[in-house]
Amino acid sequence: MERKPATIADVARAARVSSATVSRALRGHSNVSDETRMRIEQVANELNYRPNASAARLASKTSAGVALVVPALDSWYFSTVMAGVESALSAEGFELFIYVTGDQQARHRLMSSSLPPGTGGVVLVDVALRRSDIDRLGHRDMPAVSIGLEFDGMSSVVIDDVRVGELATRHLLDLGHRSIALIGGQPEDPMGFDVSRHRRSGYLQALAAAGVTPQPDLEVRGDFTVYGGYQAMNQLLDLDPRPTAVFAMSDEMAFGALRAVRERGLDVPRDLSLIGVDDHPIAWVEDLTTIHQSIRNHGATAARLVLELMASDDPQAQRRIELGTTLVERRSTAPPDPNGAPR
Repeated sequence: MERKPATIADVARAARVSSATVSRALRGHSNVSDETRMRIEQVANELNYRPNASAARLASKTSAGVALVVPALDSWYFSTVMAGVESALSAEGFELFIYVTGDQQARHRLMSSSLPPGTGGVVLVDVALRRSDIDRLGHRDMPAVSIGLEFDGMSSVVIDDVRVGELATRHLLDLGHRSIALIGGQPEDPMGFDVSRHRRSGYLQALAAAGVTPQPDLEVRGDFTVYGGYQAMNQLLDLDPRPTAVFAMSDEMAFGALRAVRERGLDVPRDLSLIGVDDHPIAWVEDLTTIHQSIRNHGATAARLVLELMASDDPQAQRRIELGTTLVERRSTAPPDPNGAPR
């Protein structure tokens, strides 16, 4: 019986390296030690490995770049993801092409048009795609990885946003809070940004598990911006009684919320506990309790994955990588005041 041809994954497994390293070694990239290159070449010869068309394009350097598609650049989140993508691509000798698509029509035009010559793969950050867009990438035999959103037929790098909402809310519940407000995004985001919906689901699940009835007036919109968080917190502080704790779906909204609290002459956490999400560098400065996620690593992980798919025998293979999140307790959360201080 004829033996099945060896794949780049077979070579990587036998040589105890990644598929991307195999590709890099076989195309003569300088960022591979001589010892590793010799081992990979020996294994490839022993297995009679023959690069497929996609890997051959890499070897000939006709696919030397990856397109990064983001909704915006004027946000810490997107710029940090981009830094992770660029770092991983640069280490492998690939260029980064950046596209900013502010609406669904712009995204559709990009997927419909020709990407720059030399583009071998695509990384999309919180970009909602139509089925036709995904099919077009497939017809081009171009691997794509989505960060944040999941699509049938496309690889993805994600976190469990339902768990994020549940973890943040449960922390406040465990401290003894029962009047817990939520600062989130739009209920139905026209850009297809699912984070708000998923984190709200986790918030509601945690309240239900604790026997707490959700209150509609405690849910306000912050649009994932600092100023949006500021406006949202002012709405909450106008309530009578106001909540004893607030879950902001991003640290940036939490920073705006902190300013609103301080302008009222109130104190966090004495008068109100506050938790965010992301573990933004300023969260440490502000002593903000938050849910940590390694955003730069999201970009680097997606970049490495798209390179592996570009070098693989099945560039359209669907893989899902879920990265972890952890609670980081700082001084912005505490039990509610047992003395019933004016709120």
